[in-house]
Amino acid sequence: MIASVHGTVLAVRLDAAVVEVGGVGMLVQATPATLAGLRVGQPARLFTSLVVREDSLTLFGFADDDERDVFESVQTVSGVGPRLALAMLAVHTPDGLRRAVADEDLAALVRVPGIGRKGAQRIVLELKDRLGAPSPAGGAGAVPLPSDHREQVVEALVGLGWPARAAQDAVAAVLDGTSDPVGADEVPGVLRAALRSLGSARA
Repeated sequence: MIASVHGTVLAVRLDAAVVEVGGVGMLVQATPATLAGLRVGQPARLFTSLVVREDSLTLFGFADDDERDVFESVQTVSGVGPRLALAMLAVHTPDGLRRAVADEDLAALVRVPGIGRKGAQRIVLELKDRLGAPSPAGGAGAVPLPSDHREQVVEALVGLGWPARAAQDAVAAVLDGTSDPVGADEVPGVLRAALRSLGSARA
């Protein structure tokens, strides 16, 4: 198993990054919040999980080992694959997922694109004793963006499959119409709040 990668960031896309390790460019799938902390040309370390299929080897990267461990744990639920697990971590922090499961908060789980009520019930049932308790502080766990432009939040939402207009409206609603630039430490929170808003509207 490839537990982590450390090297220079060659490219950052909406759903993945390319990190050069020992002269080899490794494509790593990741959440928008994790990708937001990467800069092209700068060194980065990502904790990784390698998913092996008959026709592919896909590497998923995370800001810390806790996020990776939760990613792997939620895939033990029947019907939850790596893409859906990644979407869960795009909408919720690891502690957010722990809290949703512990509180049997189905509404929080169905905000994730691809999870319906029955799927949420199955997740709660099968993960109840596997994720552990959330930390007392709640743990934001987000990686800050290097840019202060709200447009990047919109692009991240579009990359997750939401229409551009809906993404723009959700971000505007979260920011309450302010025209001020989003601070680097605020953007991951804005992204997750917008995802929750979109999930609620869809439900």
